[in-house]
Amino acid sequence: MTTRLPEQHPSRRKVLAGGLAGLGALGLTGGLAGCGSPLAAGVAGTPLNPDSVTFWNLFGGGDGARLQTMLEEYRRQQGSQDSLTAATFAWGNPYYTKVVLATLGNKPPDVAVAHATRATILAQAGLLEPITEDLLGLAGLSSSSFTTSVWEAGKVGDSYYTIPLDTHPYVLFFNSQVCQQAGLLDADGKLAPIQGKEAFEAALTAIAGVTGGAAWSASNVGDTSGSWRLFQTLYWQMDGATDFLGDDGQQLTVNEELALETMAYIGDLAKRGLLTPTVDYAGAGTQLFTGKVGFQTQGEWEITTAQSVEGFEFGMVPIPQIFDVPAAQGDSHTFILPKMDRTDAQKELAMGFVKSLLDQSLTWAEGGHVPALTATLESAEYKALEPQADYAAAAEIAKYDPPGWYSGSGSTFENTVGSQIGLVQQQLATPQQALDAIKVQLRTYLETPSPVAGTSSNA
Repeated sequence: MTTRLPEQHPSRRKVLAGGLAGLGALGLTGGLAGCGSPLAAGVAGTPLNPDSVTFWNLFGGGDGARLQTMLEEYRRQQGSQDSLTAATFAWGNPYYTKVVLATLGNKPPDVAVAHATRATILAQAGLLEPITEDLLGLAGLSSSSFTTSVWEAGKVGDSYYTIPLDTHPYVLFFNSQVCQQAGLLDADGKLAPIQGKEAFEAALTAIAGVTGGAAWSASNVGDTSGSWRLFQTLYWQMDGATDFLGDDGQQLTVNEELALETMAYIGDLAKRGLLTPTVDYAGAGTQLFTGKVGFQTQGEWEITTAQSVEGFEFGMVPIPQIFDVPAAQGDSHTFILPKMDRTDAQKELAMGFVKSLLDQSLTWAEGGHVPALTATLESAEYKALEPQADYAAAAEIAKYDPPGWYSGSGSTFENTVGSQIGLVQQQLATPQQALDAIKVQLRTYLETPSPVAGTSSNA
């Protein structure tokens, strides 16, 4: 169903002003005095060392630590700590606002990280350099160096704008001890295949018989993105599913019947006690680690946390096909080259840096993400990684968030929709109430053109 909501909406200027005002709350506007920092240089226009690559990213936790190892390897290869100036910023909307402002000022970083779902709007706004075969060739790469689906995710119009690093799908973690007692493991200690609603619910019932309580944890308190991932996964497993948004976020195109069915299923499992009705992000993991549940659905990046729990035996697989087709919510981390005046030497320097990180894709994969570089994905070393190789196929069924200037990982869209889905899981709203609230809360964004569309002076 396609819905356009004819309501009053704030002006584009007001929406953009609101976004810029948020920078003040982050302390950005008052922190530019230290112009030696990459952020200050980008926003205030202070030149940086031309022989150094400037790199912005949003990785924290285990990803951040692993990235630092990779960055140090690049510095070692270059023989100088000054060869790279890297900065890490808060995940989500604040990060992308910084990238936009710096690019509009023609002082962006040489290379930045972007989710594939967030890079689309940057490209549409004319803020990114196209990634051509000639540009890739500077680093000995080509489009065929990457898995097809993740490479195609970077296409906007007739051009490509991202260099993919990984795919990070929503997957199923399982507690080996609990699942063994529930009779769900095969002779090799791996989860036996589960397909179909009946088989999935039978598995949940068997786990509940072991735990004496819930079988499956999926965070929904203070984790609106998590609630969205659960919905997106189950929704796209149904024949007839359509993107939640259409026309680049200007229309609501979700199949409302299937959306209601998806939310009803989530609510029903929670009501029956098979799915935890109320749990936060950390608590969902703790429930799995302590055997209070046998299944947890979460992003594969939580492998680092699971591995850090002493004595905990677990596995990971793609989320089972419960309905008509296999699907799992996902996104990709990519490298982007924000648009600016670049010399050929600067292009070579930037691409050499990207190539160094891509060459370390196995290190990155150890943190859970599925490599986008085909050579790594198909290597014997990656196939020997457990449990990473066991869920690699989930990247092939990943369903990305719908395009829209307010959509993508960590976005207003995920927060808006996910908050209502979480209420259904908590038994605090019916599916219809949740869908009605989603429509009302998305109205402003549906009727507001992109605040950055066509803003680049370099476009």
